[in-house]
Amino acid sequence: MRYSETDRMGYMYYGNYAAWFEVGRVELLRTLGMTYRKMEDDGVILPVRDFSVRYFKPVKYDDEVFLKTELVELKGAKITFDFTLSNEVGETMCTSTIVLVFCDRETGRPTRAPKQLQEKISS
Repeated sequence: MRYSETDRMGYMYYGNYAAWFEVGRVELLRTLGMTYRKMEDDGVILPVRDFSVRYFKPVKYDDEVFLKTELVELKGAKITFDFTLSNEVGETMCTSTIVLVFCDRETGRPTRAPKQLQEKISS
């Protein structure tokens, strides 16, 4: 945890959790051979539809944390990720679920997930 991510109490500012979760899902998609850049170049964007987080313990300045990211569902135009942020002794600091929707970049209308991603997940 970096000092610049904390609030005056020395806790990670709540808005920064979303940025960490974004890194988790971007890197998970990358391991599946799909990048945001490739999707955008192919005309697909991925806005967030739902974002929920449950905090159990605050992350404090200089804590060592670990982020587990799981792709839990890919159905039609929707993709769902679960996140667990834990500390160096394995305590769960927070959990989150984020649902995103694949949309056509030009129209903004929902579209099916890229075929390449569907194939990677089904194999």
